[in-house]
Amino acid sequence: MALRNSAILLINCPDAKGLVASVSGFLFKHGANILSTDEHRDDASDQFFMRLEWDLADFGLGPEEFAREFNADVGLRFRMQWRLEYSNRPLRVAIFVSKYLHCLADLLHRHKTGEMPAEIKLIISNHEDARPEAGFYGIPYLYTPFEGGDKLKIEAAQMEALERNSVDLIVLARYMQVLSPAFVARYPGRIINVHHSFLPAFSGAKPYHAAFARGVKLIGATAHYVTEILDDGPIIDQEVSRVSHRDQLDDLIQKGRDAERLVLSRAVRWHLDHRILLYGSKTVVFD
Repeated sequence: MALRNSAILLINCPDAKGLVASVSGFLFKHGANILSTDEHRDDASDQFFMRLEWDLADFGLGPEEFAREFNADVGLRFRMQWRLEYSNRPLRVAIFVSKYLHCLADLLHRHKTGEMPAEIKLIISNHEDARPEAGFYGIPYLYTPFEGGDKLKIEAAQMEALERNSVDLIVLARYMQVLSPAFVARYPGRIINVHHSFLPAFSGAKPYHAAFARGVKLIGATAHYVTEILDDGPIIDQEVSRVSHRDQLDDLIQKGRDAERLVLSRAVRWHLDHRILLYGSKTVVFD
């Protein structure tokens, strides 16, 4: 899939009159052809959120010039927090995985078919199970077993590999290790995890077995950014599936894994497309 030659501006700031007109006018003044715009106002916090994408063909500002001119003309006046991204610069991704490979396989296939415009730089795992998949897709594989090892040293080796490959985004595709606070702090808003949700009473290694034993009627999965508090980061997307007494354990596992695949792939794609704004413990996901 060909990459668009466009720029993306993500904004959040206190709501005020003239915001949209001021931003649009600034872009028009410098030759931008706006391709899409999306806005949201949060009534509880009186915050305004905006995503604009425009064609760079006739745009007159480079990144440094944009920062200087935009702040002087618009940003400081409206007390904006903003960031500028470019669609023709694909993000560099590392995927962490353990023994369950369904999410990894889905991401690799979507990347191969052009659904995910990114550079998958490496796969990191505490098991050898995913090495054949990495070899098939020609992606470097880093094996970092934890059994009997020093966790901080192992994470240091992982972070060294991430820095060496200039990784922008880490995807935990059913990675069954808890990242240390130091690791998480190094990549704020850049680690996406997937886990089973709507099963809050069924923690542990076999949540679907426990859910089956209780006869649940709804299962699902959640994709979220990782924070120091386990499974408590800002939610990006959720997927649910209804089940009934006719569903056996294998059916629950299959439906749960389908939900995990879907929710993780959507969250990763939205991050790669620069469609997510973080604020507090929440996210705004632009269409």
